[in-house]
Amino acid sequence: MRNFDHVIVGAGSAGCVLANRLSTNPATRVLLLEAGPSDWSPLIHMPAGLAQLARQRAVNWGYETEAEPALGQRRLWWPRGKTLGGSSSINAMCYIRGVAADYDGWAEASGDPRWAWNQVLPWFLRSEDNSRGASALHGAGGPLGVSDLRYHNPLSTAFIDAAVSAGHVRNEDFNGAQQAGFGLYQVTQRDGARCSTATAFLKPVRERSNLEVRTGVLVQKILLEHGHAVGVQLQRRRVTERIEAGEVHVCAGAINTPQLLMLSGLGPADHLRDHAIEVVADLPDVGGELQDHLDICTVVGTTRKHLTYDHLNQLGTAIRWWRHRDGPGSSNIAESGGFVRSALAEDERCDIQFHFVPAQLDNHGRHRLPGDGYTAHACYLHPRSRGRLRLRSADPTQPVAIHANYLGDAEGHDLRRMIEAARMSRDIFAQAAFDHCRGQPVFPERELDTDAEYIEFIRRKAETVYHPVGSCRMGKDDRAVVDSELRVRGVQGLRVVDASVMPSLPTGNTNAPTIMIAERASALILGEDGG
Repeated sequence: MRNFDHVIVGAGSAGCVLANRLSTNPATRVLLLEAGPSDWSPLIHMPAGLAQLARQRAVNWGYETEAEPALGQRRLWWPRGKTLGGSSSINAMCYIRGVAADYDGWAEASGDPRWAWNQVLPWFLRSEDNSRGASALHGAGGPLGVSDLRYHNPLSTAFIDAAVSAGHVRNEDFNGAQQAGFGLYQVTQRDGARCSTATAFLKPVRERSNLEVRTGVLVQKILLEHGHAVGVQLQRRRVTERIEAGEVHVCAGAINTPQLLMLSGLGPADHLRDHAIEVVADLPDVGGELQDHLDICTVVGTTRKHLTYDHLNQLGTAIRWWRHRDGPGSSNIAESGGFVRSALAEDERCDIQFHFVPAQLDNHGRHRLPGDGYTAHACYLHPRSRGRLRLRSADPTQPVAIHANYLGDAEGHDLRRMIEAARMSRDIFAQAAFDHCRGQPVFPERELDTDAEYIEFIRRKAETVYHPVGSCRMGKDDRAVVDSELRVRGVQGLRVVDASVMPSLPTGNTNAPTIMIAERASALILGEDGG
């Protein structure tokens, strides 16, 4: 057995941050373990390559949910990153923090004021290297490149203009003084290339003698002795190895982290016994309280061929990007969007988010539609529905069963908001800004009017927008999986550091908040955050 001070399971959005921060002291030995391969693929580093990454099973876990009762028994595809950088290496790079009320809610849920907005903002700023420079709400000089897009499609501007015509405001900075409004997203890029956490945090310190990074490694379980985490058991190329650790930090994401805890005997006791797993700690909400943003896409064809990204010259795009780091190859595809506080909002926060794509998008881009067109993603940001993850077996190579339970709240609260989101997409696309190119409706296939028609459309076509959280939630109650310092209840020397600890979804994308969690966690572990 080999011994390390810190073993980090998962080299994704959180794990790469921890590896950087915990290995700062050369006397501290850190091991970072990743199930996927290195992030060498050019498709990862050229931003527009994300359109092809959906088909790259080598770097994508490619999960599927169980049949969703409220979505016509469909099984939804859940892509998750399986490479250095995790989902930050395959996502659309939108840099969104959420709003103050999100984190004030986390402080209330955890019983710890250190999770309130004014306390977490410095950890966001610590990471950030914003191309616009430093300000009260932005950082400069941090590892994570945050930039304006070097290139965007004219239709992305048309979407913003159309939203303004529909009565919304323009917004130059969704992470600024206010979130509401429409504009271009800032993205996690530097010099026109993707800036994943592997690029930002891991690559600059990869040569540290006290940091070891191993890829292609499946961690089978956490080694527990007398209530302490003492290491991990892993497998690589059919060879099993045991690693000793002073502390174990699980950063495997909202799906794989609860699976690993359950395989290690930490989870709902009856469920573990069903799979003949010895119960070390009965933690009923491991895998529970799963939340995600459900998304509905409105797709319209265009009469202006080659205006969209549907039929880009891929070779020419790649060559231009390789030479100049600009052009369509530097696009994150979801270039513009916005946030709206609808008439159904229950507090001061925006409750609907839009991502505009100047291409036709169906089934996450896996289904290629004929012709050219454009797409508006719209999601409800604060769902009440809660799902759960459960083991299929005690075999760590078998994926968990994902019961997302979309639209599963008894009162129909989430469904009413999804109808509102779809109606808003239609209203924006009906504005004069699209008159010059508007073709026939694609999805929905015709203009809808009644709630019943929208409900049928949503149940038939809604998909995830890739924001699962909450499956190992932080809280002050007895069912919470981790405490406010992210320590797993009932076990010493074990923390969870990833999106699974979020008590509730933030108002927007989840990558930036996950990086912030890892920054805060590193300070907690090193005793630098009053913990």
